[in-house]
Amino acid sequence: MAPQYQTVNYTATSYGDILSGHFNEDDTYSHSRPKGMGDWLMVCTLEGEGYFHTPEGCKHIHAGELGLLRADTPHEYGTVKGSRWNFIWVHFHKLMEISYLPQEEFLIVPIAEGYTQKRVIDGLEHILYHARERSDYWYALCENTIREIILLLAQQLHRKHDPRIILTLQNLSHSMNNEIRIQELADAAGLSSSRLSHLFKEEIGESIIEHVNRMRIKQAAIYMEHMGRTATEAAHDVGFNNYNHFAHLFRRMVGVSPAKFRKDKG
Repeated sequence: MAPQYQTVNYTATSYGDILSGHFNEDDTYSHSRPKGMGDWLMVCTLEGEGYFHTPEGCKHIHAGELGLLRADTPHEYGTVKGSRWNFIWVHFHKLMEISYLPQEEFLIVPIAEGYTQKRVIDGLEHILYHARERSDYWYALCENTIREIILLLAQQLHRKHDPRIILTLQNLSHSMNNEIRIQELADAAGLSSSRLSHLFKEEIGESIIEHVNRMRIKQAAIYMEHMGRTATEAAHDVGFNNYNHFAHLFRRMVGVSPAKFRKDKG
């Protein structure tokens, strides 16, 4: 059934403005904008559940999900009955990065747990602060963070990995220089170590250890080429305790020894 829109006074942000807020509403909360808005709306649910009616239908947005409402889309939104809706919202004008996302009237993207989720929520809180404070450079700070969040969503959609594998990739990136413990990664992903290892190999195409070593070798090459690190220093920097093992993997992956690579790039 089509939603029954009730007109609510609303003025879209003037061009060059960004508005943001943090609401925690019960199930009496709702707004209707039958003509849409001249700007875009980004909504991130922290707790509870909200809904958006658009001509394409009705979608519910849950905790850990970010929604993006296209400009000029007729809509009604509010808190789902029997729930509360704790969310951060941002009104902004169209940015080029939006073209990287699927073209839906109201797009909902589950935010991968771990690093990405923290980065998105921290970013929204920064936008909230700067949009309210409006001190020097506030607009540029807000706009750059909105661009970053959109790119993070586009990157996540492009990868199309199981959320547990995305979380594992993030954890591996953070702990690349340390000893990798498969069981700790599995516990964080809510899987057994054998299931995680199998799923990781299935989705990424290599084992967890192979993936970590590939990241380490790439980083070591960057350190030698751009930061003047010796092969021994670079090996230590990226977490290798055994130089011979590092040199063997480097030659296999890059095609030359670490020493020759550094000499050629020096």
